[in-house]
Amino acid sequence: MAEGPPVPNAPHVIVFANEKGGTGKSTTAVHVAIALAAKGAKVACLDLDHRQRTVGRYLDNRAATIKRTGSDLPMPVHDTHDGVNEHVFEEKWHRLAEGADYLIVDTPGRDDHFARTAAALSNTLVTPMNDSFVDFDLIGQVDPETFNVTRPSFYSELIWDARKQRARADGTQIDWVVLRNRLQHIEARNMRRVSDALGQLAKRVGFRIIPGLGERVIYRELFPAGLTMIDSKEFGAMGLGHVAARQELREMMAALQLPEPGLPLFADAS
Repeated sequence: MAEGPPVPNAPHVIVFANEKGGTGKSTTAVHVAIALAAKGAKVACLDLDHRQRTVGRYLDNRAATIKRTGSDLPMPVHDTHDGVNEHVFEEKWHRLAEGADYLIVDTPGRDDHFARTAAALSNTLVTPMNDSFVDFDLIGQVDPETFNVTRPSFYSELIWDARKQRARADGTQIDWVVLRNRLQHIEARNMRRVSDALGQLAKRVGFRIIPGLGERVIYRELFPAGLTMIDSKEFGAMGLGHVAARQELREMMAALQLPEPGLPLFADAS
């Protein structure tokens, strides 16, 4: 991995990285960013996926909602990299990191030079995945009959090497978190097999496993307005799906074990 830009008084860097798409990576990144901003933290977001630009578009939609409604919503600063220029990457990283408590970085769902650089610069590295052996294959391989882990994947080895290099360089221990986004239609026996395989691999390569967000229509419906489950005052009446999603977000934020400046999360919740 390439060396990244050094940042004086650096924020806590949270990088969302998975070389496979469709894992809820960008949705989770936005919800974490808004949850932290709602607690009073200064949050900046850098979108490295200049093609899809999901985080950038999500936050643009949020800014438009604030302008249209006059709502006082927590709002991170954000920018999108062009995916090409090293000096642009360094400029945006420095500018967004300055004065921030957290810098949240969303990466493309593919192998990418800048995603590797960001991962090596992270304090917390989050890899969302679904309960599927298709997704598990990114980080490890299993025996087709026993479903026991046979070896870590290239991606796991990549992260392992990055963590060793970072520890040697500045003593930072990158906290690698595998975040299990829960798909409700997944068959229970398959979920247990994936869970067992994750537990085996976690012991070998040293990541933590935490619960993520469910596959809920509500998350897709919130995107056009740039809203998140933090923004309950904007919903009107809240259904059971909203309540369950908010609880998922609470549990995920607690499990991330981030340094926590600011006010308690969901202080306005009933």
